[in-house]
Amino acid sequence: MANVADRLLKGSLWVSVSRAVTNGLSTLSTIILAWYLLPSDFGVVAIATTILVIVQTVTDMSLNEALIRHPDPNESHFSAAWTLSAMRGAILSFVLAAISYPLAALYEEPRLPGIIIVLSLSVFVGGLANPKRIMLQRDLVFWQEFVLNVSQKIAGFVVTVAVAMIYHSYWALVVGVVVSQVVMVGASYLVMPFMPRIKFGHIREFLSFSIWITAGQIVNTLNWRFDYLLIGKFLDTSSIGFYSLGGTLAATPTREATAPLTAVIYPAFANVRSDVKRLAAAYQRSQALVTAIALPAGIGTAVVADPLVRLALGEKWLPVIFIMQALASVYAIQTLGSLSQPLGMALGKTKTLFFRDTQMLLVRVPIVTIGLVFWGLPGLIISRIFTGVFAAIVNMFVVKRFIDLPVSAQLWANFRALLSSAIMAACVLLLHSYLGTKSTPLDLAWQLGGLITAGAVSYCGSSLLLWVMMRYPDGPESEAAKIISKIVLKFRPARFKS
Repeated sequence: MANVADRLLKGSLWVSVSRAVTNGLSTLSTIILAWYLLPSDFGVVAIATTILVIVQTVTDMSLNEALIRHPDPNESHFSAAWTLSAMRGAILSFVLAAISYPLAALYEEPRLPGIIIVLSLSVFVGGLANPKRIMLQRDLVFWQEFVLNVSQKIAGFVVTVAVAMIYHSYWALVVGVVVSQVVMVGASYLVMPFMPRIKFGHIREFLSFSIWITAGQIVNTLNWRFDYLLIGKFLDTSSIGFYSLGGTLAATPTREATAPLTAVIYPAFANVRSDVKRLAAAYQRSQALVTAIALPAGIGTAVVADPLVRLALGEKWLPVIFIMQALASVYAIQTLGSLSQPLGMALGKTKTLFFRDTQMLLVRVPIVTIGLVFWGLPGLIISRIFTGVFAAIVNMFVVKRFIDLPVSAQLWANFRALLSSAIMAACVLLLHSYLGTKSTPLDLAWQLGGLITAGAVSYCGSSLLLWVMMRYPDGPESEAAKIISKIVLKFRPARFKS
C-alpha cells in the first residue's frame, strides 16, 4: 500500500508539472487568440469541433480503459487495439469529410466544410497513436505522459499563435489541433517503443468491457455538447463564440486544479477494487481532496471574472463575464460527485453509469432547450446552473449505490471546503464592491492581484481554523500535513550533511 501511495504521489507531481505547463500555454494561447480573432471565429470552430467530438464519441470503444483494467495485456492485445483504432480513425475521417457540405447547408455557414475536412485529418492521425502508452498510466508512471502532453501542447501553441498573429484567421484554431495530434502520435512511439501489427483478435473481449462505457459516453457527450448545436441554429456565431470561450475559461481552473489527482484515480481505484473497504476509504479521501482543491478554484474564478475578462480579453468579450461566473460555480459544485465515473469503471458498473447518463440527458435536454428558445443565451446559462446542481446530486446517489456511502456522509466530508469557499466568496465580493470597477490595465492588474490574494488567504485561513476547531479530523488538511511532513523529512538529511 505504501508503494502504491508513493507512486500516486510521484505520479501526481509529474501530472502537476505537466498540467501547469500545458495549462499555462493554453491560457496564454486563449488570451492571444481573443485579441486577434473575433467571437464569430470562435463560434464557427466551436460548431465544427462539437460535431467532431460527437462523431468520435459515438464510435469510441474505450480501448485505453479496457487495457488498463485487463489483468495481463500482451503484444497481441496492443496490436488489436491499434488496428481497431486505426480503422476507426480512417472511417471517421471519411465520414466527416462526406457530411461537411450538408452541415454547412444546415447551419448556413460556408466556412464549415473546410474546417471539418481539415479537422478530420486530426481524427485519422489520432487513430494511429501508440496504444501501449496507456500502460504507463496503468503502472502509475507519469513522466512519459509529461513528455507527451508538453510536446504536443508546445507544438500546437507555436503554430496556433503564429497563424493568429500573421493572418488573424480562425484557421489558427484549426491548424493547431492537427499539429498537436501529429506531434502526440510521434511522441507516443518515442516514450514507449512499439511496432504495431494488424490483428483482429480480442474484439469481443474489448467490446464486452467497453459497450456500456461507450454507450454512456455517447449519451454524456450529447448531453453536454448538444447545446452548441442548438445555439448554432437559434443564435448567431458570435453568441456561440461567447459561450464557447466562456465555458472553456470557466472549466479550466476546476479541471486543471484537480487533473493531477483525477489522472491517477482510476488506475488507483482499479488496483484496490477487490477490497470494498479499501476502495470506499480511497474514494472518500480522494473525493474530499479533489473538492477541497476544485471548489476554491471554481468559485474563486467566478468571483474574479469581471476584472479577469476586462484585463485579459478586452471590452469586446464582456458578455463572457456572466457566463464564467455561472459556469465556473457549477463546475466547482459538480466535483462533489465527480469521482463516481472512475469508481464505477473500477467496479465494472459501466451499465449503471450508462443509465445515469441517460437519465441526465432526458432531464437536461428539455430544460436547456426551453431556456435557450424562450430566453436566449441568458436562459441557457440559467438552465445550466439548475441541471449542473441536479447532476451533482445524482452522482452522489450513484456513489451511495456503489459503496454504500450515504449522501449526508459525502457532504459532511466536504463541509469545511464548502463553508470555506462560501467565506472566500463573500470576502472577495465585498472587497470587489469596495474597490469598484477599474478601467486601465494597471489598475485592473492590481485589483485582480488583490482579489486573488484575499481569496487565497480567506480560504486557507478559514479551512485551517475549521480544521483546528473540529479537532484535526482526517481530511484534505491532514493529507496536506502528511505530504509536507514527507517533504520536510526528505530534505532534512540533506541539510545535516551539508
